Amino acid sequence: MSLDNFYKLGGLAILSTMGACSSVTEEKPLNIIYIMTDDHTRQAMGCYGYDYANTPNLDRIANEGVIFSNSYVANSLSGPSRACMLTGKHSHANGFTNNINSHFDSSQQTFPKLMQKAGYQTAVIGKWHLHTAPTGFDHWEILNGQGEYYNPMFITNGDTSLCDGYVTNIITDKSIDWLEKNKDNQKPFCLLVHHKAIHRNWMADTSDLKAYEDVVFPLPENFYDTYEGRVAAKEQEMDIKTNDMDLIYDLKMYRPGLESRLRQNYITDDSKHGLYGDMNEAQRKAWDAHYTPIINEFYSANLKGNELSEWKYQRYMRDYMKTVKSLDDNVGRLLNYLEENNLLENTLIVYTSDQGFYMGEHGWFDKRFMYDESFSTPLIMRMPKGYERRGDIRDLVQNIDYAPTFLDIAGADIPEDIQGISILPILKDSNKKIERNALYYHFYEYPAEHAVKKHYGIYDGRYKLIHFYDDIDVWELYDRDIDPKEMTNVYNNPEYQEIIIELKNELKKLQIEYNDPILEKYPL
Repeated sequence: MSLDNFYKLGGLAILSTMGACSSVTEEKPLNIIYIMTDDHTRQAMGCYGYDYANTPNLDRIANEGVIFSNSYVANSLSGPSRACMLTGKHSHANGFTNNINSHFDSSQQTFPKLMQKAGYQTAVIGKWHLHTAPTGFDHWEILNGQGEYYNPMFITNGDTSLCDGYVTNIITDKSIDWLEKNKDNQKPFCLLVHHKAIHRNWMADTSDLKAYEDVVFPLPENFYDTYEGRVAAKEQEMDIKTNDMDLIYDLKMYRPGLESRLRQNYITDDSKHGLYGDMNEAQRKAWDAHYTPIINEFYSANLKGNELSEWKYQRYMRDYMKTVKSLDDNVGRLLNYLEENNLLENTLIVYTSDQGFYMGEHGWFDKRFMYDESFSTPLIMRMPKGYERRGDIRDLVQNIDYAPTFLDIAGADIPEDIQGISILPILKDSNKKIERNALYYHFYEYPAEHAVKKHYGIYDGRYKLIHFYDDIDVWELYDRDIDPKEMTNVYNNPEYQEIIIELKNELKKLQIEYNDPILEKYPL
């Protein structure tokens, strides 16, 4: 029976008020709310064990459901990661490999299109960043490009308009408004809430500017990493300690006459601190009241060397965590709305990010590398009624798994060309495991900002084998059981040669399985 006919049964409304109708209620298809942030990392979430991260609403999702401790992405970059999520396929298969010269083919198969065919109403609100208009959605409201933190432009089903306010609040407002006024109550829904936060340059809401100002964040023990034995790591350009992190654009230390090395077009009398020029008078007043004393103190101190590096780290962390605070508050608003409107128990709530991010580990910010902080991504789910799985799930999962999982929940067929695996069985039964030996990763965007070399690799839960290629030809191997921070490349260590052979064999199998053409250029 189709979902449309199911909901048209006249007796359903009557039965739902009767005590004997529990079986009918349980068969009602699940709604799905998928919340995705940008550049939010596990190190900035309390539920992942980081005490300095105050994220009570995200922690609530984890506490009332499951938390994945081995959740990863297929390509640690915003647009490509989103394409992997939508299609359930690796970047080479969906065609969107990088943010520079890739455009998402919107005519291709995506899970929202397949869920529409299964009787679901679909919507996406927030950041899109795929360079083509969304398809497969009954309703869409997306930011223009990356979007702005203050007073952003939104494209709504093709029409562009300016929205006053702070972007995280606006996206939540629009999501709740769609749930309140525009969803079809005769159909289950799949709503994608895509936040701009916590993307660079980490501009907090004016109401949160004072948050975290009294916190001194612990300096990562490998903050002063020298990258011995890691050529690609040494050649990156995302070092907090250097000009890679810009004092004006990133850290807001603007004074008249100074220009940002990174974003000169933003730094004028009308447009400082990144996108300061988009603020209204009240927003600028609050911003200046907060940052002017910090700016004056900074330039008076004339910091040098390690003192300057560690000052930059603290400012970065504070701005980042303030932006997280607004995100967490807004997740709470959405949870409260669902609870107040009796939607919580029949809705699967998924929270993740498009990838992880460096919070000073190796001295870095940003992402891109297959090293753990950016390869991993947070993934937590609040379980609806009838799903009893709780706590930590250690199975290897990847963002290509979301599409088949949602289709499985919808009762739709999962096309054979989808490369991910449905994780629905392990959400229903704690005794089940995902049949997967290892994960495959491939990053393409070089040369580009941050100068991270092209690379692909495999991770089996303990060993991580990476090949940096194109303008270099370098292999790296990490034994994460004894080196979780990935500081020592043991590829040339004789003790690991048999393991390398096994990993390369498995890597080749995955490249063949996923039909990655890189194997033709670099045969294993």
